[in-house]
Amino acid sequence: MKNVFDLNDSNELIHRINLLTPETKGLWGKMSVAQMLAHCNVTYEMAFENIHPEPNAFVKLILKLFVKSSVVNETPYKKSIQTAPAFIIKEDKDFAKEKERLIAYIKKTFELGASHFDGRKSLSFGALNKTEWNNMFYKHLDHHLSQFGV
Repeated sequence: MKNVFDLNDSNELIHRINLLTPETKGLWGKMSVAQMLAHCNVTYEMAFENIHPEPNAFVKLILKLFVKSSVVNETPYKKSIQTAPAFIIKEDKDFAKEKERLIAYIKKTFELGASHFDGRKSLSFGALNKTEWNNMFYKHLDHHLSQFGV
């Protein structure tokens, strides 16, 4: 799996995002390209911003037992998998704003580096190692950029 903490791999993700236009259509799913960018930003919001509530203990246990391994492993996501409620974007979004935010988050993640994330607590899954953080960030972005053909 590629590495969000590697400059070349981070730049490749940014290049792929820069290939998107407001008119880019998804190859599957219901989201517009702007909604997809906003959806991808949620992962970073949960890592960097204090705007999403932490799941209660029961939900967190369920997430750790049944969801975590599929999110942090290296197996690609299947098309049209179920999305957690916090990631559902129903309203229209500003393409340029969401694109700019996502690129800034990718750059911030790279600049902070793997050591910043190693052992850092995830809002939903508890402490993750640097490989799990990388897999979660990269796999999600790759899935959705592939969804939109880039």
